[in-house]
Amino acid sequence: MKTLPQISEAEFEVMKIVWECAPISTNEITEKLVQTTKWSPKTIQTLIKRLVTKGVLSYEKQSRVFVYTPLIKENEYINQESRSFLKRFYNGDITAMLSAYIDNDKLSESEIDTLRSILSKKKGGS
Repeated sequence: MKTLPQISEAEFEVMKIVWECAPISTNEITEKLVQTTKWSPKTIQTLIKRLVTKGVLSYEKQSRVFVYTPLIKENEYINQESRSFLKRFYNGDITAMLSAYIDNDKLSESEIDTLRSILSKKKGGS
C-alpha cells in the first residue's frame, strides 16, 4: 500500500469538505469554511494550494473558476492515520488501545455494545 502525504489538521478540514462535495469550487469551499472556522478566505486558498502541491487535490479551470477533486480517498487516508496512531501510541496493539479507553471510561456502554456486535459479526463471518 502506498504511503499517502501527511496533511495538517487545517488541511484535513478542507479535505472533509472536498470529499463530501467534490467537484467543488474555491468559492464553495471558502463559503463552507468561513461558517465553521475563523479563517480568512486567503488562509483557505493557501490551504487549498498546499493540498494541490502535496498531490492530494487536483483542479480544473472551468472558465474563471477552479474546481477541485480529491486524488486520495477519505477511507484510505483515515485508515493510514489510524494505523499510524495505533503504532505510535500503542505499539500497534489495538487490544492495548481499547483496554486503555475502557479502563479510563472513554467508551460508553453503547460503544462497548457496538464493538461487541462488530466483533461477533467478524468472528461469525471469518
